[in-house]
Amino acid sequence: MNAEIITIGDELLIGQTVDTNSAWIGKNIALHGIQISRKTAISDNEDDIISAIKEAFQRVDFLLLTGGLGPTKDDITKKTLAKLYGCGFRRDDGVTAHLENIFARRGRQMLEINKQQADVPEVCEVLSNEVGTAPGMWFDRQGKVLVSMPGVPNEMMHIMENRVFPRIKNRFKTPEILHYTAVTVGVPESLLSKRLEEFELTLPPHISLAYLPAFNTVKLRLSGHADNADSLKSEIDGYFNRMCDVCGDAVFVREDISPVKYIARQLIQHKTKITFAESCTGGFIANQLVMEPGISTVFRGSIVSYSNEIKQQELGVPASVFETEGAVSETCARLMCEAALKKFDADIAVSTTGIAGPGGATNEKPVGLIYIGIATKTGSFVKKYHLFGTREQFMIRAANCVMQLLKSVIENNLKI
Repeated sequence: MNAEIITIGDELLIGQTVDTNSAWIGKNIALHGIQISRKTAISDNEDDIISAIKEAFQRVDFLLLTGGLGPTKDDITKKTLAKLYGCGFRRDDGVTAHLENIFARRGRQMLEINKQQADVPEVCEVLSNEVGTAPGMWFDRQGKVLVSMPGVPNEMMHIMENRVFPRIKNRFKTPEILHYTAVTVGVPESLLSKRLEEFELTLPPHISLAYLPAFNTVKLRLSGHADNADSLKSEIDGYFNRMCDVCGDAVFVREDISPVKYIARQLIQHKTKITFAESCTGGFIANQLVMEPGISTVFRGSIVSYSNEIKQQELGVPASVFETEGAVSETCARLMCEAALKKFDADIAVSTTGIAGPGGATNEKPVGLIYIGIATKTGSFVKKYHLFGTREQFMIRAANCVMQLLKSVIENNLKI
């Protein structure tokens, strides 16, 4: 079954706000047997909204709207939907009580404009929004379902997960769909495709393989659909294992999580204390790691030794190294990670030194050059990479390279 998304808001059209809602909806609603076939972004204009809805309903029976449900005058979605469905408004008691509770907790007076958040079109079913003030709305008329949700991402996600997804199974006949994902690191999409060419020819029509490349990572997603979930699971299990075996060492993890999240969990599970000495990445890698809950049990701390002075003062890198080899060198990276290991009393230390660009490069040391050092109590090593892209992309690629090295060391029981 197909559905469409309509995102409402001038801020989306002028690039002031990036639409992350559609990507999240498309990814998560597919798990419930519904595919997004089209996405439309429109302005906060009544005629545009009504026209877009009518056109979409000529193609699909299920439509998802986000945006335009706030309390200000430019949020016109609710009034427009009432006009579209030819109905008036009612003040919902449940939403009113929710709003009164929010304002009481915050010690604020609730104005009439706030109370109007509880006014909903008479023909809709309210989708409670415990994490915000604007409720979602479910319209079901003449075989067509329209769901309207706030544009605030965490509110939209809450309503989808707790209100919309449970209703889908009851309202629509959808097939059982399973997605299995493996994450690879360091192997280009083209080489993976070549490696999996024969494997793809063996896939039955109801199972497909998708390649989802990012920054030196590629997600391999097997998707299958069938009427019987148990038989589909047994079948797709076999194909997924074969796919991973064909890819070999390229497979970083056999689930849909980032390399950083996987390594963070491994460090926590094995109680491996880690530290960082970052130069060109400026603390980015440590920042990514601490996003994982529980990382405080193993993350000792880190140092951003961006300047040569700090490398010398805090990590003891001799001035002679900068004079003879430079800060962007194998020797500097090795000394940095070895010093950090001792300084923070860790089990494993990581260092980065390189040229993120766009300036600061030479013929011998181009933009994208980075040395990554790894030290444990059994020794140390440095690996050289040539990365590419913007400064932000350089950071992400560097983080993934670090995770690949950490995975190898962790699996070898920290022996170098």
